[in-house]
Amino acid sequence: MNSSSVRSVVLAGGGTAGHVNPLLAVADELRAREPEASFLVLGTATGLEADLVPARGYELREIPRVPLPRRPSVDLLRLPGRLGSAVKAAEAAIDEIGARAVVGFGGYVSTPAYLAARRRGVPVVIHEQNARPGLANRLGARWAAAVGTTFAETDLPGATCVGLPLRTEIAGLVDERERDAVAARRRAAEALGLDPTLPTLLVTGGSSGALRVNEAVAGAADALLGVGLQVLHLTGRDKSGPVRDTVGEAVTAGGHDPARYQVREYLSEMHQALAACDLVVARSGAGTVCELAALGLPAVYVPLPIGNGEQRLNASGVVGAGGGLLVDDADLDAAWVATHVPALAGDRERLAAMSAAARSVGVRDAAAKMADLVADAAESAR
Repeated sequence: MNSSSVRSVVLAGGGTAGHVNPLLAVADELRAREPEASFLVLGTATGLEADLVPARGYELREIPRVPLPRRPSVDLLRLPGRLGSAVKAAEAAIDEIGARAVVGFGGYVSTPAYLAARRRGVPVVIHEQNARPGLANRLGARWAAAVGTTFAETDLPGATCVGLPLRTEIAGLVDERERDAVAARRRAAEALGLDPTLPTLLVTGGSSGALRVNEAVAGAADALLGVGLQVLHLTGRDKSGPVRDTVGEAVTAGGHDPARYQVREYLSEMHQALAACDLVVARSGAGTVCELAALGLPAVYVPLPIGNGEQRLNASGVVGAGGGLLVDDADLDAAWVATHVPALAGDRERLAAMSAAARSVGVRDAAAKMADLVADAAESAR
């Protein structure tokens, strides 16, 4: 591994956790190599970066949000003016710290960052999270000094598959589980008010939740609790009401212990939920898939049925290796969950095999690999 450092870097990306978390992971790795380095992060005032970036100790420089229209529209006519002002703001950030590299993670702010870097003669390094690349990264890859991808099948020129840079909390959990997985599970379960002796199912649709997943799993509460499972169900913000009602009815009708089905809207300490569980039901965003694989967690993946189909592609590698199951959104209902999940959760041998398969495709050093690409690009540009 190349351990060289870079003294000044502009990083661009934001909007969703899928862009922000890898950005912060790479920034943390670069800062660990060069604690005195200067960093500026380009983002918007409305994305998750507005909270997450300053909280991690990096300065956020807000620039205009510039969506790239996919078809002719009024927005296309407005694009030159919006893009021009955003590029100027990105150039000012590059000049302010004398950036030796611009590192982009896709999203609305990356396009102006790539264009500004090209104008200033500063090398661009790109990370693409999804199996199917977005517009900004497809554009920037045309002149990038280096491109890192999460998945080997991602089609970008000159790309190197590095995996997904893991959040600091997840990277730490990987280390904890390697040292003593049983102790890590027990500590997390106790911190969350769960019983560490019970097999535990984690249900999550991400911070915004997933209505289909919520309805299907809650509707199967009686079947899940009936086989002795414990459930931690993260519904997403403002989506807990119907789930609580459905689960409450099942608990009452079946005479179950209500403490064995926890419903929460959101959990800031997500790594604890991952440490405490044995099986996960989730969407298949790149971050979710890669974190679960790195941790060796078996999962039932339910791809979001919109966009360009990237969520199905994201899960294809780990599912193909045997580390997860893939269920179409249209096929997921309470009957499917009641039929398949209790049997899977109760089969320790199968879960162990799935765990090993997931780990076999998980990548745990992607942040270091990306930092190497950044250092090499900056050195080559001298």
